[in-house]
Amino acid sequence: MDDSRQLLIKGIEYLRLDVSPAQIDLLLAFVSLIQKWNKAYNLTAIRDRDEMLRLHILDSLAILPYVTGQKIIDVGTGAGLPGIPLAILMPEVQFTLLDSNSKKTRFVQQVVLELKLNNVEVVHSRVEKLGRAGEYDAVLSRAFASVDGIMNLTEHLLQAEGVLIAMKGQSPEAELKNIQRSYTVNSIVLPGVETERCVLRINKI
Repeated sequence: MDDSRQLLIKGIEYLRLDVSPAQIDLLLAFVSLIQKWNKAYNLTAIRDRDEMLRLHILDSLAILPYVTGQKIIDVGTGAGLPGIPLAILMPEVQFTLLDSNSKKTRFVQQVVLELKLNNVEVVHSRVEKLGRAGEYDAVLSRAFASVDGIMNLTEHLLQAEGVLIAMKGQSPEAELKNIQRSYTVNSIVLPGVETERCVLRINKI
């Protein structure tokens, strides 16, 4: 077993997720595609494969227990994070991956084609221009703005019972003081990663 596969499997076991060998293959193929396209497309500042596995793949998968709904949009997906890893592990859920950077959406579209991910749609647009009011059960965000900024930009996309799921570093206590909604904050611990991580779930109602 090569080192990358072993690192990924150990990380998934640490997160207590149920992942098939075929899904492991897809996750590793995704990392290989990021590495292949990274120089030309500047997808991520991380160049080391093991660091990509920890800080991109395992970081994305760590929020899986908090992701609910059948129709989910990943706003500011960049290189397809966390949308692609989650879509691989949740094939029964429909994902829309949105980004305003055309290079990055071209890359993500290529990933979808090569990995044959039938449950993923890629959209090149700014979030405020996306006219899909009330279409989604959940909005995913990997910390592209402040919490209230993310809410203001994405709230129209959620159905009434929908939820915003935001990935952050430290728990943003100051930002949460302004939130007039019910929410939960859960710490995320990743193997081999010392920086603090958390996931917020903020209800629309």
